[in-house]
Amino acid sequence: MPGIRVKENEPFEVAIRRFKRTIEKTGVLTELRSREFYEKPTAERKRKLAAAVKRNHKRLRSQTLPPKMY
Repeated sequence: MPGIRVKENEPFEVAIRRFKRTIEKTGVLTELRSREFYEKPTAERKRKLAAAVKRNHKRLRSQTLPPKMY
């Protein structure tokens, strides 16, 4: 579990922001959300495959030139 040390004379809001940033970098929240409910192995593979296909389509769309409109 990541933690931070609150510096002397540091505002609480700044410390919370730093803590949120460290949590985001370590990926604790995303792992927690993914483990919140049990997901069958086949459903997990299917979800990951769909995400990979979507990423590939997005990458291909950004690489191709737009059609000429004249």
